[in-house]
Amino acid sequence: MGRNLQNGERLRPVDLARGHGLSTQAIRNYEEAGILPAADRTPHGYRTYTPLHARALDAFLALVPGHGHHTATSIMRAVNEGAVDEAFRLIDGSHAQLLDDRRTLQAVESALRDLAPTTPTPDPTASGPGGTFIGPLAEELGLRPATLRKWERAGLVRPPRDPLTGYRVYDEAAVRDARLTHQLRRGGYLLEQIAPLIAQVRAAGGLEPLEAALRDWHGRLSARGRAMLAGAAELEAYLRERG
Repeated sequence: MGRNLQNGERLRPVDLARGHGLSTQAIRNYEEAGILPAADRTPHGYRTYTPLHARALDAFLALVPGHGHHTATSIMRAVNEGAVDEAFRLIDGSHAQLLDDRRTLQAVESALRDLAPTTPTPDPTASGPGGTFIGPLAEELGLRPATLRKWERAGLVRPPRDPLTGYRVYDEAAVRDARLTHQLRRGGYLLEQIAPLIAQVRAAGGLEPLEAALRDWHGRLSARGRAMLAGAAELEAYLRERG
């Protein structure tokens, strides 16, 4: 808040809005959504707010960066409806998701560290033009060819086909995706969990460019963690003031 409020002070919607850099329509929308407690009304029907509403708005705006708009709305609505345990459950869910995201990042980093450099095989029977056949690759990874075909159906590996024979020929990108999928599967990840990670590798253009994305991922997770701490402090202040 940009101003110090006394407990008995009455605020117009525009006062509450200006103090938080919002529009008066946003204030009305937040009240209707249950983010703010219901406002009192003047004899002429105008809304009036109090420092408690300002504290609620402080809490909501602090919760959004760490929990997202939807969950922050649900947390505030639960608090204002007296369902504090439900609000805590929602907060626990966000923290659990953050922890799961951290574990996913660690799994990706571990998988990337374990990947051996792709080297072409000199055996002419094991490779085709520009790549490796499914049998030798499966043998190298200790898998059955059927497993690689299953990963292909799931979109995790996309080997090109030889235009003359129709055989799968795993080029460098396909071998990379197969190895990364293999490492993540060994780490206990399901195919549907692996798919978005493979998509990130492809979008980055390979493993080396992905390192920058991983650093950014670390930064975003840390920012979420700090934002959750800030949101918790503001929510605790709001809970104390509610009594």
